Amino acid sequence: MKQALQITFRDIPKSDAVEADIREKAAKLDQFYDSIMGCRVIVEAPHGHHHKGKLYHVSVDLTVPDGELVVNRDPSGRHAHEDVYVAIRDAFDAIRRQLQDYARKQRGKIKSHETMPHGQVSELVPEEDCGRIQTMEGREVYFHRNSIIDGDFDSLKIGDEVRFVEESGEKGPQASTVYKIGKHHIVD
Repeated sequence: MKQALQITFRDIPKSDAVEADIREKAAKLDQFYDSIMGCRVIVEAPHGHHHKGKLYHVSVDLTVPDGELVVNRDPSGRHAHEDVYVAIRDAFDAIRRQLQDYARKQRGKIKSHETMPHGQVSELVPEEDCGRIQTMEGREVYFHRNSIIDGDFDSLKIGDEVRFVEESGEKGPQASTVYKIGKHHIVD
């Protein structure tokens, strides 16, 4: 953590044992993401009439490079939060999960479902079992008969819309996978 941990007690007396527990849990967060800029923790016992004792409320606010991650646990209905240590544990478990998701996203490990590029068949050479696709940007991409998925090369016509996966080939860009688009498709 780049800035010192900030711990605030509201409506409860400061406790060295509780503070030590928070410091230990906050230090462990660095294992999941090493660029945490700051951490603020608030432990409070909200005012109100409770039939079963005080329910502790714990907020954890992490500052990370692109924003903040916040856990603001509402204790109502959670009688386990009558124990301050349980409330702290639950809040840190939740912020750890958020931090792990954030770290995966930063490393690019979240699956992104990008739409495949699309274009139109611009040339067919049946005697050579190949053709070309003109992309939306106007580039020409080679494809072979064996690249057609769920379709028949012989049924393709010039002007048919297709989606494809592009890769580098020996003679330039080529489509390794080509899907013919039906008339009811979504265009990006």
